[in-house]
Amino acid sequence: MVRSMTAFARQNADTEQGRFTWEIRSVNSRYLELHFRLPDDFRDLEPILRDTLKKRLNRGKVEVFLRFHAANAAQGLSVNAALVEALNQAADQVHAIIGPGNALDALRILEWPGVLEGAAIDTKAIQTSALTAFGAALSELITAREREGESLAALIQQRCEECQALSIRADSLMPEAIAAQREHLQKKLDELLDNPDTERLEQEIVLLAQKADIAEETDRLRTHIDEVQAILSRDEPIGRRLDFMMQELNREANTLSSKAIRTDLTRIAVDLKVLIEQMREQVQNIE
Repeated sequence: MVRSMTAFARQNADTEQGRFTWEIRSVNSRYLELHFRLPDDFRDLEPILRDTLKKRLNRGKVEVFLRFHAANAAQGLSVNAALVEALNQAADQVHAIIGPGNALDALRILEWPGVLEGAAIDTKAIQTSALTAFGAALSELITAREREGESLAALIQQRCEECQALSIRADSLMPEAIAAQREHLQKKLDELLDNPDTERLEQEIVLLAQKADIAEETDRLRTHIDEVQAILSRDEPIGRRLDFMMQELNREANTLSSKAIRTDLTRIAVDLKVLIEQMREQVQNIE
């Protein structure tokens, strides 16, 4: 299965503890880069999230965001009446020493550490809910990467077929190209010499044919294309393999271009390089 490294997923989960919103964004990268933006209460989940991502993803720059809105947060507050009473008694003692006019107001009392108490939170339950929602978001991300990967594989396959057709076309032009070159040299010799050396001419034609022979390049080109198509069918991360094959394909196209002895062969070499570059751009997004 071909997977793209570019994808986005968002999952909302409403639970008894509150509402979780996970966002995961992924773009291409040579390695697996993980970045997290989590609320303070969920920082200790990062190692678990990191391990989960490493098991299911191989490459890409991945950014993970979490937003959490607690359910009935305001209703969970209560006043520590015993502490308030103790504060009031302490204030009365101070008043007896320094005199009246320094009474504590309600807001100052509420600001005192420990006066306001939150409802007991089941940390384990809330983290379990968070991880369940994260798993759903990650599955959505992987599905998106696979869907995008299918499209990339189809584009690469199409260009492979076009490259195959161009290489076959180049081979078919070679006999005609050599014959045309032979005729061109013969005319030049006839213009320059009354009695041209036919044997020497044939030797030059043979040398020219050897230098201009593109059979080796087109054979290797087709072999590399077959390998690219085979790699696309592998059920593993294939981005780096494909990137290497693009380099090999480009090398053969460049050599073919340097050997071209006619403009139609040069055009074929240029078209090949354009197709290979298009594939290379797509490969950069494959995991």
